[in-house]
Amino acid sequence: MKLFSRSFFLPFLAFCGFGLSWSLASCFGGWNSQVFPGPLDVIASIWELTASGALIKHTIASLFRVTAGFYLAILLGVPLGMVLGRSNTLMCTFNPLIQFMRPISPLAWIPLAMLWFGIGDMPAIFLIFLSSFFPLVVSTALAVRSIEATFFQVAANFGLTTWEIISTIIFPAMLPTVLTSLRITLGIAWLVVVAAEMIAVDSGLGYLILDSRNALRMDCVMAGMIVIGLIGIALDTVMKRLGQPDIIMRKNISR
Repeated sequence: MKLFSRSFFLPFLAFCGFGLSWSLASCFGGWNSQVFPGPLDVIASIWELTASGALIKHTIASLFRVTAGFYLAILLGVPLGMVLGRSNTLMCTFNPLIQFMRPISPLAWIPLAMLWFGIGDMPAIFLIFLSSFFPLVVSTALAVRSIEATFFQVAANFGLTTWEIISTIIFPAMLPTVLTSLRITLGIAWLVVVAAEMIAVDSGLGYLILDSRNALRMDCVMAGMIVIGLIGIALDTVMKRLGQPDIIMRKNISR
């Protein structure tokens, strides 16, 4: 209970301090409220956008794109990483290409994505896929390659099938690393979708921010930023909780 109260109370104080500093800066900083709106103005804008249904519509659009691109990256990236991790030949062949592609910013693909897929959901989904795919492939391959060869020798002695080796050896061993990578990659995907929505689509939180800027509604711009941050915290919390059972399992094994 003490740990829970501390983990809640200290962040609460930090947010209160941030809100107070923001309010003081908007009141006494010498800026016009239209240029630098205060917290109450932004809260009112969030309420206005929610009541009109615009905030819900744009939030759902962003979440849909992140979900589609992220799960597509998982479905393709994790199995490919497992294959590369188990084959030295394939790893030697494709690792240089992966390392070449991985540092290229997903945003650099925006012109090509718009040319290939046009305007709509697909360019954003493609960019999210790229931002998630290569980190997942690399982390999964490294996790599989870090498994001690003794386990596979024992599995061969017992005549385990490929599926049994995957389910009883590879998957449990790589899970901690993959879950950590998923948590980090999901945050990156959320950053990418907001940037992509400012260019290639006509909906989503990124589009809401850009459209509000064009209308000189800085209160709505900050409202969109706050919603993005809150959703980011929620997604990170979900991924963190998914990793907790695995942490407990590792502690039990170490005992």
